[in-house]
Amino acid sequence: MMEHLEAEGVESQNQLPQLEQPDKGTTFLKTCFNGVNTLSGVGILSIPYALSQGGWLSLLFLFLVAILCWYTGLLLQRCMSANPTIKNYPDIGEAAFGYKGRAMVSMFLYLELYLIAVTFLILEGDNLDKLFPDMGFKIEGLKVRGKQGFVLLTALIILPTTWLRSFSILSYFSAGGIMASVIVVGCVFWAGEVDGVGFHEGGKLLNVGGLPTTISLFTFCYCGHAVFPTLCNSMKDRSQFSKVLQVCFVTSTINYGSMGILGYLMYGENLNSQVTLNLPIRKINTKIAIYTTLVNPLAKYAVIISPIADAIEYKFPSAGSSRLISVLIRTAIVISTVVVALTVPFFGYIMAFVGAFLSVTASMLLPCLCYLKINKTARSFGLELIIIVGILVIGSFVGVVGTYTSLKQIVNHL
Repeated sequence: MMEHLEAEGVESQNQLPQLEQPDKGTTFLKTCFNGVNTLSGVGILSIPYALSQGGWLSLLFLFLVAILCWYTGLLLQRCMSANPTIKNYPDIGEAAFGYKGRAMVSMFLYLELYLIAVTFLILEGDNLDKLFPDMGFKIEGLKVRGKQGFVLLTALIILPTTWLRSFSILSYFSAGGIMASVIVVGCVFWAGEVDGVGFHEGGKLLNVGGLPTTISLFTFCYCGHAVFPTLCNSMKDRSQFSKVLQVCFVTSTINYGSMGILGYLMYGENLNSQVTLNLPIRKINTKIAIYTTLVNPLAKYAVIISPIADAIEYKFPSAGSSRLISVLIRTAIVISTVVVALTVPFFGYIMAFVGAFLSVTASMLLPCLCYLKINKTARSFGLELIIIVGILVIGSFVGVVGTYTSLKQIVNHL
């Protein structure tokens, strides 16, 4: 029954109109802002912890994951170039495997994006509760505890940004999200260099037992493929999207790598799941880092849920022209994520599962499978086929081991 409803929900998306008209499409620079903002998010807080779990040599896996995900991003662009009617990721799935392919891609795509949006709300609630402990709210005589109240407050602040359908306008919010990531890295460096924490921790060279967690978190950081086709379709000149991907992955990897190295040198094996929790609490730069961390989800939420909203809107013929229906649909999505965030407030568990299962599938496996199906020449033995098969093997291994590890950790904590 659930599979039938999911399939029915994506049935009428075969011909999605472009988000931007050709003469009003998003520029190269603004698309870069949206793309970097999609990749550089809350995952940056867990990069030092991921490095501490795997050791210094696990940093090589960060670069490997970045390269693999960049390449599969290019494969998605090639799939779109092969068929001008393709406008989004589900269209790619349908072009490759028919209606079942669309349903499968949509299930992984929207579940991944949806759970990421949920983690944003949980992160906001947790951090605001730490900054302002023992706070409560009263809504219509009903007393709401601090963390839950902050989730509701965050949703109210985010809600108006979700009503914007133009990626050109959303790029300004994305620029704020990118700046927030850079500021957090700067605050961590300041704590080590100026506040006396220092960079003296040696750390381990390699911890094989922690690699599944490390690679899962790394993959989570590069899970932008669900949005890539939408970003590509929003551009004035779609042929420049390959350059956009280069800018996005290079910029994000520099930011992630810097944060991982700084945090691991500062705190070694004593790192918490979020590096901001290790910073000296009374220092001004720590407060800046925490406040800045809160900006990132606010800036990213609208971009993340946009493909979900578009898929639902185009199910209804009048949604594309009715501003009211569009607003109601996006408001309903926000409300539903609030309900889930309040019901399952486990940031770490959700992030680990998304990285190990959904991100690996949507960012590594599906792009390769769809490309091989759409492009028959790619199935001819050669370097390209070897690379794609290699990605499929690596992705499958990471997905199975990482998913098992994350689920085992959830069961143990429960």
